Amino acid sequence: MLLTIDVGNTHTVLGLFDGDEIVEHWRISTDARRTADELAVLLQGLMGMHPLLGEELGDGIDGIAICSTVPSVLHELREVTRRYYGDVPAVLVEPGIKTGVPILMDNPKEVGADRIINAVAAVELYGGPAIVVDFGTATTFDAVSARGEYTGGVIAPGIEISVEALGVRGAQLRKIELARPRSVIGKNTVEAMQSGILYGFAGQVDGVVTRMSRELATDPSEVTVIATGGLAPMVLGEASVIDEHEPWLTLIGLRLVYERNIARM
Repeated sequence: MLLTIDVGNTHTVLGLFDGDEIVEHWRISTDARRTADELAVLLQGLMGMHPLLGEELGDGIDGIAICSTVPSVLHELREVTRRYYGDVPAVLVEPGIKTGVPILMDNPKEVGADRIINAVAAVELYGGPAIVVDFGTATTFDAVSARGEYTGGVIAPGIEISVEALGVRGAQLRKIELARPRSVIGKNTVEAMQSGILYGFAGQVDGVVTRMSRELATDPSEVTVIATGGLAPMVLGEASVIDEHEPWLTLIGLRLVYERNIARM
């Protein structure tokens, strides 16, 4: 089985693949202070519950693919693969890794690994042109050309960041639950904030994607818009431009990159 690990700024998502099928997944908080040993214990606890894996760390794991937006965590995970999975082929997404997606940016090295991995999966699953909207710590919009090239994107504050900022900076506001209000016009402060977040972000997605599509393709209707990320379900029903929802897009991209690189190792 292939273990895929996507380390984001707020959450880390792990997926277990049996061939092309994801058979198990976990979501944990990202903590840059965790050591390699602590991460190994955490992995052992999670995977020890799966019936297809052995009780010992590494039993049943044939390969590992990792991408991270947090350098310190990537460093510790590299140590985990060395110390606890020494005999298991591991692919860490970093400069020099073969993805199959050309990066048409001023400085390709500054593009987040997760965004490139999302582009890899988008090209494989839907072809181009495409736009990936990833609802994470930041809301990112990534453009893929008809030829399968990563052409650039947009980065906006994420939903949770915006909610926290309102609670901290608003004298009479507070942190709220991310939930759908009864109506667009809020009848109390909490519902008014929930409405502003939900419909404000849905409007942002529609507006940004529409403008990107005009630049990306001669016929904007040919652009496939894919939503992913932990908070995507909240906006799906309100953003009119989203065509597909793939919650495991990054994990699928990691599987594809692993397959494209393992033969070279």
